[in-house]
Parts: sequence; C-alpha cells; structure tokens
Amino acid sequence: MNTAYRHRFADGTVSALPVGKVVCVGRNYAAHARELNNPVPAAPLLFLKPPSALTPLEQPIVLPAGRGAVHHELEIALLVGDGRQPGSVSCGPCSIAGIGLALDLTLRDLQDRLKRDGHPWDIAKGFAGACPCSRFVPPAGIEDWRALSFELLVNGCPRQAGNTGDMLFSYAELLASMAFHFGLAGGDVVLTGTPPGVAALQPGDRLLLRLGDYLEAGTRVAS
Repeated sequence: MNTAYRHRFADGTVSALPVGKVVCVGRNYAAHARELNNPVPAAPLLFLKPPSALTPLEQPIVLPAGRGAVHHELEIALLVGDGRQPGSVSCGPCSIAGIGLALDLTLRDLQDRLKRDGHPWDIAKGFAGACPCSRFVPPAGIEDWRALSFELLVNGCPRQAGNTGDMLFSYAELLASMAFHFGLAGGDVVLTGTPPGVAALQPGDRLLLRLGDYLEAGTRVAS
C-alpha cells in the first residue's frame, strides 16, 4: 500500500477505502490514438499501475531523472466503492464512490522503444508517482456522467480538453472489461482515457486541471 497517499473527497474528508491498484485504458479517445499514430482499438486496451503510482495531485510532480520525456495524459478518474459509501452510484459490476481527475504520466521515450521492440511497456507507466490524483467528487452530485467536460492548462495555456461523450468505450463497458480481466475492489482507481494534446512536462511547469464546474485542482512540476 502507498502510505503517502489516501483517497480524499473535495470537502477534505478522507475515504475509509484502502489504496488499491490503478486500472487504465489506452486509446479510449480516437483523436489521441491518431496523434500518436496508433490504431483505434476494437476492444478496451487495458493496463495496470501499482498502488505506489498514486500520489496526491497537490504535491509537486517529480520527474524521473535520466529516463527521457515524461508526458502528461489527463484523465477522468473513478474511485471504485464497496457498495457501502453514502452517495455511491451503481455502475455495471461495481459501485463508484467518487469522480475526479488524474494524470497518467508516461515515460514516452521508453514506451516508444519498448513498443518498437515488441516488449510490454508497464515500466513506462507504473513508476512511483506516475499517477497524480485529485480529490474526488461524490458521483450523486454530478448531473450527467456521459457529458462531462474536462481540461488541462499548462502555464495558463490550454493543453488538453475532452468530453466523456467522445469516449470509444463507455463507463459500463470499461468497468465490465476491467472486472473480467483483473477484478475490481473497493479502493481501486479506474482511469478512463485521455483526449488529444499530450506533451512533455518541463521542470517548473504549473498545471491546472478542471472537471466541468465540479472540481478544480492545481499542481506544479518540481524544478
């Protein structure tokens, strides 16, 4: 378990849920697949990050030294519940206790090299601190999950913007596939894909993340 990270809600409440794994999907936005010259998948392309990847978004992002470019990938994050949290919403095989934002940090040079050689690219996605995660909003307070806008500004300039209406695979489809292949438990975090605009982070960058009118969170890259 990552002892430095705890799931928190926007009002500051600490969730009683344990810190679990992070289950991610690649290429769930067609425009992002195209920007990296990747084919659009016919089924969810899933991978995992370990609990040690989770870190509070408000803490400075520390870029791994000497490992090449680190790209940001803005994603909506779902906190998987165990059915007992007030305000949880049932969604397919599990309940969702919170909705937030996360950065799927990626060692892009390493990932490209591993992909080119036909090797798994887990180590490009799963390093310690590779998933800065915001606080969560109870899903019962969100009007329409299927039309959520979200955006990332870097140094005050728009960098990424998306809407869940553009996802190739819906929440229910993602959760069903993730539950089938990996199992889902209370305290797991599900990342739902990134829109186009991914790019390398630089020391000193200041980031602002927004989830519609529901959540705003900022962080910076350590110098």
